[in-house]
Amino acid sequence: MGWFGKKEKVIDLTDSYKRREERIAEIKSEKSNEINSQNSNATSEGFGFLSSIANSISNSNGESSQQNSQIEGEERKKKLAKRLADMTDRLEDLSNQIYHLQQRIEVLERKNNVGGF
Repeated sequence: MGWFGKKEKVIDLTDSYKRREERIAEIKSEKSNEINSQNSNATSEGFGFLSSIANSISNSNGESSQQNSQIEGEERKKKLAKRLADMTDRLEDLSNQIYHLQQRIEVLERKNNVGGF
């Protein structure tokens, strides 16, 4: 039993979300490249090797946090999809219960001649 018509009329909005995520990733990589170039220019004197170590550590931390955020996003999507499926199942069950109750009421009305049949 379908609630909202044919499945062909489903709108997919994930394309714009994917494009937005790609743009965000590009902007982050550009900013990290700018920061790295600024840090390398500023610390070319003396202890420049320490800044390169710090940058490599921060880049690896940034990559792992980005991977974690992607995993969290996927988990959220899965949870939301499951919740929506559960909600539609509940709606269908309630709709069936209402239908059965209406049928019972009609039977009782016929027995009591209430409906003017």
